[in-house]
Amino acid sequence: MTIRPSAEPPFWLPLLAGLPIGLCLVVMALPALGHGHATAYRTLYLLAFLAWLPPLAALQRGLWRRRLPIALTAGILLLATYAMSVFNNLLGDLMALSAGWSRADEFRFAGLFNGLESCWLALIAFCAMHAVIAYYVELKHEKQQREQAHLLARDAELRALRYQLHPHFLFNTLNAISTLVAEERGHDARRMISQLAGFLRASLEGGGQHEVSVAEEIALTDAYLDIEKARLGERLQLAWRIDAELLHAAMPYLLLQPLVENAIRHGIAPRATPGRLDIRISRHAERLLLQLDNDMDAAIAPTAPRDAAVGLRNVAERLARLYPDDHHFHAGPRPDGHGYRVSLDLPFRVAITAPQAQAAA
Repeated sequence: MTIRPSAEPPFWLPLLAGLPIGLCLVVMALPALGHGHATAYRTLYLLAFLAWLPPLAALQRGLWRRRLPIALTAGILLLATYAMSVFNNLLGDLMALSAGWSRADEFRFAGLFNGLESCWLALIAFCAMHAVIAYYVELKHEKQQREQAHLLARDAELRALRYQLHPHFLFNTLNAISTLVAEERGHDARRMISQLAGFLRASLEGGGQHEVSVAEEIALTDAYLDIEKARLGERLQLAWRIDAELLHAAMPYLLLQPLVENAIRHGIAPRATPGRLDIRISRHAERLLLQLDNDMDAAIAPTAPRDAAVGLRNVAERLARLYPDDHHFHAGPRPDGHGYRVSLDLPFRVAITAPQAQAAA
């Protein structure tokens, strides 16, 4: 077994776990108590066992840190515990000599190796318990590392998906500004550049969170809509329907903007007449419901998903990582055939503000 020092259990934990073994020694000694000097011997062996626990635990940890093979580690521990047991017997003989229970001429060196079973097995049991505890701590440590690695990987994926939107969005916006310049609409072009700067500033101040409150997401989407209003003017008709109590609910950061962008680009911008975009956010039980409708022509609607593949695919992938098996996302023509609809069903929860997220981190 290889134990990393960072994954070792606290030093006091195996010592505490060794107390039940000492209790077993006491229980095993009960039948012999009251016979001769058995009480004194058993007390000595119990105290010696408890005294050996700290150095034995330190030795075992030192062997782990050296990354020695399991067989070699076990062999060293067996020899060490055997030597401790022999020393306990020596202490018992010295106690008997000092108390006058036996004479010096009765001392035999070979007697030190008799009756080692109980003390030796107790020390071996402690080493085994220490190894089990360390193995459990190691498993828990590795599990935490795997979970942390999974969270970091998921975070990296979400960030990559989020940043994927910016080049797509910038290309479309810069293309629109180029069109305004070509049409000699300098005032509108300057206004759009100013609105673009405001949107980018707001998006960069997102704090790295993958979820924000509905109120924050609406504010960011409004910054984007200002850009589109500068380009489309009265051709863009917008309606928000949001329950006021949902402004504190959590939703994915930068979720509405690509959906709104697709709706405008494919449902409203191609038209010469005004187009309408309806955005509704509501709650049903413990679910947060989002719905975007535009009144694009039925002939255009079936091709919209292919043209808007980048934004919709990005949204779908982010939702799959944020809410695996706990969301619903659908984009397609409306049931009445008049327009296009995107609907989302997400788990409802209260948003964590940026200061709260920093404090948690």
